Amino acid sequence: MNASIIAKFKLSYGEFKLDVDLSLPSSGITVLFGHSGSGKTTLLRCIAGLQKAPEGYLKINGEVWQDSDKRLFIPTHQRALGYVFQEANLFSHLSVNENLNYGLKRLKNSIDVTLKTHIIELLGISHLLARMPENLSGGERQRVAIARALVLNPSILLMDEPLASLDWERKQEVLPFLMRLNQQLKIPVLYVTHSKQEMAQLADYLVLMSQGKVNATGPISQTLSRVDLPLAQDRQASCVWAVRVAQHDSADYLTQVQFSGGCLFLPMIPVAIGEALRVQIFARDVSITLDISTQTSILNILPATILAISNDDMGQSVVSLQVGENQLLAHITQKSAAFLNLSLGKPVFVQIKGTSILN
Repeated sequence: MNASIIAKFKLSYGEFKLDVDLSLPSSGITVLFGHSGSGKTTLLRCIAGLQKAPEGYLKINGEVWQDSDKRLFIPTHQRALGYVFQEANLFSHLSVNENLNYGLKRLKNSIDVTLKTHIIELLGISHLLARMPENLSGGERQRVAIARALVLNPSILLMDEPLASLDWERKQEVLPFLMRLNQQLKIPVLYVTHSKQEMAQLADYLVLMSQGKVNATGPISQTLSRVDLPLAQDRQASCVWAVRVAQHDSADYLTQVQFSGGCLFLPMIPVAIGEALRVQIFARDVSITLDISTQTSILNILPATILAISNDDMGQSVVSLQVGENQLLAHITQKSAAFLNLSLGKPVFVQIKGTSILN
């Protein structure tokens, strides 16, 4: 991992204490995930300089923004960052275009018109430029707020639960644009959420937080498959794989996608061959067998190796497996695990019953 964000903070108020020491990637979306009160927003505010930690060190792309040992603290308005809040907070008396231009007034360098045009196209708001905020939907307002942050050409984009105030339909409107940002922009994004759906759809890198501390960090594909973490025990436990569309079978309404080490057959996906996708595979939809069965309705049967096994007190075994270069979770009964004599390093086959297409 090429780390460009070093963030170390210690602070306390009341009974809450934040104590983090992070090295994060230089690109892609890092999701800060945890329940309310876990310290996600406090950490984001410390990075923005909106909250000053008595003990803190922050380095972004080689530039130090805080070093409490040297009594260095760069104020928020001097930090090259974009910040998107839960509410869009657009200026109601300014049009969309005027809202975009407002932040540009404080830039020392000349405005990059090409960048502004690219951001407008990327977020699909060119037809909204003349509108006033009151005439925008909730999803449109958030897209404008994201564009307003990005036209500043920040070194980092901070997003604090930007979809929390939207209903399900409006979230589905905005999420594809956030995915495009991840694919086309090279700046690091820190994204706060407690939504498992948003985490699975957006995260390249995951930071799991609880009670002001970091429980785990790592690429999403690896972190979700760790049997020692609560997410793997959850009934909605899943793993996320990066795949690419290989071919379509119109006769059987199937799409074949490839990943590093194999392929999957999925229900027909109306996207072009070669397009990159994410698939979410739920642990409940994975079964384990010692041999390839030909008498089954399941199309996806892949060789795998047992990486780890964790048993709970309700008769369930959570099994982590290596499939090609990907990791996978399976929830099976402890009786089944014993019957198959599962052990670390054992070669098996996994049957994947179904997947969710994330983008």
